[in-house]
Amino acid sequence: MSQLDVQARQQIRQEYRKKRQMLSPLLQAEAATQILTTCLESTPLLKAKTIACYIANDSEVNPQKIINYCWHQGKSVLLPVLHPFSKGHLLFVEYHPNSATRKNLYGIDEPIVTSSNICTLENIELILTPLVAFDAKGNRLGMGGGYYDRTLAPIRRDSMDTQLIGLAHTCQQTDKIIADSWDIPLNGIATPKQFFNIS
Repeated sequence: MSQLDVQARQQIRQEYRKKRQMLSPLLQAEAATQILTTCLESTPLLKAKTIACYIANDSEVNPQKIINYCWHQGKSVLLPVLHPFSKGHLLFVEYHPNSATRKNLYGIDEPIVTSSNICTLENIELILTPLVAFDAKGNRLGMGGGYYDRTLAPIRRDSMDTQLIGLAHTCQQTDKIIADSWDIPLNGIATPKQFFNIS
């Protein structure tokens, strides 16, 4: 990727972070409700039993209602945790209403890792990922740390059945994202108003 492409991605990242940060609390609350509806109608959420999600940060679309729905339906919910030994990678850890959490180095709450609460990628049916911007082809632009791309690479490499769905506000769609070789494409993107089916 050229220096110009890197700069373009960074510019998109800054622009679309500002867009979601400018959403009012009312719009954020409406989006949190509507994103559950979109996921139930258009993603494997209804049938999946093991779902990885995230805790909203920096005005990301809030998936808490999705998490609550999963708990109510007896589904297994996982959250990403910064890998304690493998820098730049994530682990997916079981998350319950009474799970003890602590803030990671980015100030995001995450469950405490134990020897018994880690779930491997091949055992996760659906992973709902946050993003900064996306295009209609399923290209996802994250915060720039590469955590998801590194962690999820084995899903594509080993042809796992795990479905990758990005969650975003409608305002986070852009015309085109310049994808890099290590970027992991998504199976779809859910917004409060529609679903983009990629695969």
